[in-house]
Amino acid sequence: MARSQLITDIGELTTQVPGEPRLTDAALVIEGDRIAWIGSAADAPAADESVSVAGRAVLPGWVDSHTHMVFAGDRSAEFEARMAGQKYAAGGIATTVRATRAATEAELAGNLSRLRGEALRQGTTFLETKTGYGLDVASEEASARIAAAEADIVTFLGAHVVPEGIDAREYLDLVTGPMLDAVAPWVRFIDVFCERGAFDVEQSREVLEAGRRAGLGLRVHGNQLGHGGGVALAVELGAASVDHCNALTDADVDALAGSDTVATVLPACDLSTREPLAPARRLRDAGATVAIATNCNPGTSYTTSMQYCVATAVLQMHLSIEEAVWAATRGGAVALGVQDSPDAVGMLAVGGRADLQVLDAPSISHLAYRPGVPLTAAVWRAGERVPAASSW
Repeated sequence: MARSQLITDIGELTTQVPGEPRLTDAALVIEGDRIAWIGSAADAPAADESVSVAGRAVLPGWVDSHTHMVFAGDRSAEFEARMAGQKYAAGGIATTVRATRAATEAELAGNLSRLRGEALRQGTTFLETKTGYGLDVASEEASARIAAAEADIVTFLGAHVVPEGIDAREYLDLVTGPMLDAVAPWVRFIDVFCERGAFDVEQSREVLEAGRRAGLGLRVHGNQLGHGGGVALAVELGAASVDHCNALTDADVDALAGSDTVATVLPACDLSTREPLAPARRLRDAGATVAIATNCNPGTSYTTSMQYCVATAVLQMHLSIEEAVWAATRGGAVALGVQDSPDAVGMLAVGGRADLQVLDAPSISHLAYRPGVPLTAAVWRAGERVPAASSW
């Protein structure tokens, strides 16, 4: 029999089960890696172990659906220049490519493990990460293999930028041929940076269609630095998500609202690049599905804090706390296509995976009410308690 754990005296329980409000005076039981029971604390069954959270809030673990954690090097000088007024351009990626190619696999794996642990302590129990800082066959294959050992889902981003010293046509042939073949055993999605300074719409279409033929799901970096065709392409091809979404026309918003493609907003990146914040409120009001992710990377969003992103979405993007928390949990799961499987994440439901966090606060409202304060006090991932950021 699997060991059972009763989490009781929950002041506020956010399950993200559709139509279910936040519960008070609640409890839940974990058996093995699954949730076995949810209900009133007064009606809780016995379990092998009991943990009282003494009135604290409990919610699903964060689902961070967009990160770039396989890298080496540092771009703090670029960040300082940007804060001093220099405009962000995609060319800074080449700096990280050089450092990543020069690093050993052990160094890359160690850095990824450090960041993954940092995220987990802050409540991120499900994580996607991408390749995209190798940009040659051997380095991309190594990045995908290293990522698969730590991340829950790996995305192939060979089409990040065209690296130095190679023609764009020659590089596209490499991405859609030998490079794709090399990473295929380790990845679930293919992505493309459809943006000025990276890949245009037709080049992006070629990359995505090659990925689809290889059996991969589709994702797009789109409309970050200005109006472009990334959103329209993502919707046309039925991509799981289009990420950034800073510069949207009315047609882009309508297209997303009428599709199953998730608009993933990246608040920390918007602040770090000093780009206009993505119009999350406008997207929600139109009926689009919105996710929130960190975009953790060394150049434009060097944070693993989903709480920071949620607080920013509430305080500056005008989402309600419930909308922001949904976008950072259930929304991320929808963006990754893991919202309905037997291993569904981003929600707390009987039979679902036991990924949850306890806040050192009575309500999820404190995630934005107390910005910058590390509130994650306890974390369970797949039923196992792991160290958390707070001291409770």
